[in-house]
Amino acid sequence: MVPTHNEILLIDDDPSHAKAFGEALISAGVVALNFEWVRTLFSGIERLSHQGVWAIFVNLSLPDSCGIDTLDRLLTVASTTPVVVLGGVDDESICGTAILHGARDYLLEGHLDSYAIARAIRNVREREIARQELFTEKERAQVTLNSIGDAVLSIDIAGNVTYLNVVAEHMTGWSRNEAVGHRLTEVFQIIDGVTHKPSPNPLELAMQVDKAVGLSANCILVRRDGYETAIEDSAAPIHDRDGRITGAVIVFHDVSMARTVVLEMSHLAQHDILTDLPNRMLLKDRITQAISRARRNQKQLAVLFLDLDGFKRINDSLGHTVGDKLLQSVAARLLTCVRKSDTVSRQGGDEFVILLPEVAHAADAAVSAAKIIAELKHPHHIDEHSLRVTMSIGVSTYPDNGEDAETLIKNADTAMYHAKQCGRDNYQFFMPDMSLRAVERQSLEGQLRYALERQELLLHYQPKINLKTGAITSVEALIRWQHPERGLLLPGQFLTIAEDTGTIVAIGQWVLREACRQTREWLDAGLLAVPVAVNISSLEFRSEQFLEGVQVALKNTHLDPSYLELELTETVLMRHAESTTYALGQLKALGVRLAVDDFGTGYSSLSYLTRLPIDALKLDKSFVHNIIARSNDAIVASAVISMGKSLKHRVIAEGVETPEQLAFLQGQGCDEGQGYYFSRPLVSRQFAKLLKTGISAAVLN
Repeated sequence: MVPTHNEILLIDDDPSHAKAFGEALISAGVVALNFEWVRTLFSGIERLSHQGVWAIFVNLSLPDSCGIDTLDRLLTVASTTPVVVLGGVDDESICGTAILHGARDYLLEGHLDSYAIARAIRNVREREIARQELFTEKERAQVTLNSIGDAVLSIDIAGNVTYLNVVAEHMTGWSRNEAVGHRLTEVFQIIDGVTHKPSPNPLELAMQVDKAVGLSANCILVRRDGYETAIEDSAAPIHDRDGRITGAVIVFHDVSMARTVVLEMSHLAQHDILTDLPNRMLLKDRITQAISRARRNQKQLAVLFLDLDGFKRINDSLGHTVGDKLLQSVAARLLTCVRKSDTVSRQGGDEFVILLPEVAHAADAAVSAAKIIAELKHPHHIDEHSLRVTMSIGVSTYPDNGEDAETLIKNADTAMYHAKQCGRDNYQFFMPDMSLRAVERQSLEGQLRYALERQELLLHYQPKINLKTGAITSVEALIRWQHPERGLLLPGQFLTIAEDTGTIVAIGQWVLREACRQTREWLDAGLLAVPVAVNISSLEFRSEQFLEGVQVALKNTHLDPSYLELELTETVLMRHAESTTYALGQLKALGVRLAVDDFGTGYSSLSYLTRLPIDALKLDKSFVHNIIARSNDAIVASAVISMGKSLKHRVIAEGVETPEQLAFLQGQGCDEGQGYYFSRPLVSRQFAKLLKTGISAAVLN
């Protein structure tokens, strides 16, 4: 590397030294450097006022200046130019002092030959090259550290701050100039976000264990002005070239927003959106914990299942907005009727469940129920309406009426229906033989076991429509029960029983076989058949024979796997995450299509869903039903559609019933729709006709 400035300045009153310099440059072959000689410090300083000097050789004994003062005066005007001092034979001590004052090297009388001078010039050149490279590298590192989004802070072995980048300056409230030299604990104050006590310092720990360490959970950085910021990241020790620890560095960043989002998402996953009360997932968890404590302490607990009397009439006559506000008012009233240790939960619709985790006697639950009924009778002032509602309450207790959350809730629900039958506006304790509905259920349960054998089950078919073209894209197979006494029963009237009794697996296998058989029949008839979607229950999906059942159904009907779509709810997918991923992978390998049914109503992890081989998301009809009347549902619908597009999934809206709903979905770019607006579920013969005629294009305009 050739120096930018190419002049060597010699300040020396001795002509022999000047001669030696000239010879040294010639013998060293340094043709790129010029040599200039002046005799006094004054002349030297005068020459330095002009640019072009690369290095200075100065004798410490000049006519107008002697000793270290000569060097100091010279450095005031040439602080960045390398200086080599020349001294007498006995001046080695003063030359050493000169090095401390900023000289780069020194030469002594008796050694001022061309070889020594040439070597000194080479040394200066090499040091300048190294210094420039170091400066460039340091500048590059500085720019990099100031450009990244993370904060960087380092300390020496004594625990004093040696460096902060721009982000660290902002987050700590200390400038680098202020912080350098201060104790780490002054500049980098961290506390536990829960206890607000000082947290172990990761920099000191990194030096102690001699390896990278992470920050403790819930770590909070306290800025100089007291502002608190949640941070995350890690610290690591710094070593010299011999491997000795010389300090430590920490890289950290602000996670306040991310932590807030996580907390909000966690809250949303466990609370009802409308009332902000705990939802059923959180309620079941609290009941389970309460049962464990009650069992350990040999105590009782009570579960109250509440249902508003006449809410549907209010909701239908005054609208959903008033209905929602009424539910919010009821929720607020319920909270005033219980202790802080109790849990008030909304199950959905106009149903609430209250957990009383500690009751000395069952009569205590009766007191609470009576208090709630009395409080709810007071009018609710909603907009310009003064609404009066009553409450029917069912009560179950642990351990008498159940030893798990599900059983206690179900039995309290049964008791609540008995309260309805007893005239509403009252409470009833659960009794094993109390409910007419329970008796009816038992009757259906016994008859359902033989429904398959008697060929009483059948499928109806409802099309899914491309919202741009109006074409039928696929069809959903929906089960019905042609009961010999009660007529045609819908899934909601018997599938819960099938799931509880386990017959859902056999029924699901029949639906799968029948849907494949019917699709094959349409294809053989020359119809423009479309893929058929089949709902898969949790028990069916978890059964060991499920995959084999799908393979057999396809093989026996000679149906291409692309004509079969399996719909699974979020709850089914999330119940056993690891086994679900494996099972879906096997199904996908067969070539069948996969869809998430009733999307938005479960508690799925979005990050988990993105890893599943899903083809489609079905937006639950509860959101579609209210997208025009309720902004929250419109927001959810839009978010699901947008997310589906981002993940390259088809998005299918369920329950489309009005042109306004259709227009909203089209405006959001929803791919497909399904619902009464296009077609009711049809028997196979009627659907075959629909495949021939198609859906009228007029419905999309």
